Amino acid sequence: MAVQLNHTIVWANDKHASAAFLADVLGVAAPTRYGSFVIVQVANDVSLDFLDVDDVVHPQHYAFLVSEDEFDEIFGRIRERDLPYWADPGQDKLGEINTRDGGRGVYWEDPNGHLLEILTRPYGG
Repeated sequence: MAVQLNHTIVWANDKHASAAFLADVLGVAAPTRYGSFVIVQVANDVSLDFLDVDDVVHPQHYAFLVSEDEFDEIFGRIRERDLPYWADPGQDKLGEINTRDGGRGVYWEDPNGHLLEILTRPYGG
């Protein structure tokens, strides 16, 4: 069997709000519960399992490979919500998208400061 990523735990200050935010912006199914986690399932059988923590949430980066049409839909939801977005992970190019490797990409933050990204082509590919 090939090694595959199955899930990752995403620390949050409010797991319900954070999971709902991600599911809503990405346009995927509403989050579900499993034990103490709130789960956002994405198309390649990987889930993001949100968990409340009492400590400081240290921002992480989560990138999602999407089709051109999905990019348009998700980017439209980002702009509809007036969310700040950047073309780069250093957040220097505010209000821009990137066109690396012949695709498109954009970064934005979730309510915990996690840096989210959608891209239409894997980098370096």
